[in-house]
Amino acid sequence: MFDTVVVATDGSDSVSRAIDVALDLADRFDAEVHALSVVDASEVDASPQQLREELRTALETTADAAVATVEGRTAREITTAAREGRPAAEICEYAREVDADLVATGTRGRHGENRLLLGSVAERIVRTSPAPVLTVRQLESMAESGDDAAAVA
Repeated sequence: MFDTVVVATDGSDSVSRAIDVALDLADRFDAEVHALSVVDASEVDASPQQLREELRTALETTADAAVATVEGRTAREITTAAREGRPAAEICEYAREVDADLVATGTRGRHGENRLLLGSVAERIVRTSPAPVLTVRQLESMAESGDDAAAVA
């Protein structure tokens, strides 16, 4: 049913449960896993010129750490990638490139307080993805306690 699963991550706490659910699905279907993080080019472009390279480097480091977190949560071998661009567009393009059967993402990312139900990036992914999208909401009790295992069980 699922041969290739793409896990979109920005390294935020709210994507933690989505990672667990995606890895569980991948294990159940023995699917290939791709962890992808996208540096939001608009954040870099909106910064003052003299800070852009420093900000880009910091965001690239965060993206690398985000995919490393996914990699560290499983014993299976996974493919990791970090890109720069518009997050939803890059995630959908990557899903096309790897012929993903499923894209998994959290419902809110680093800027999640702006949106009530579904983050703007997650919403765009749902609308434009070439593959089915699994959005996983971070449970409030997990967000408050930081206890991922209790909420997943």
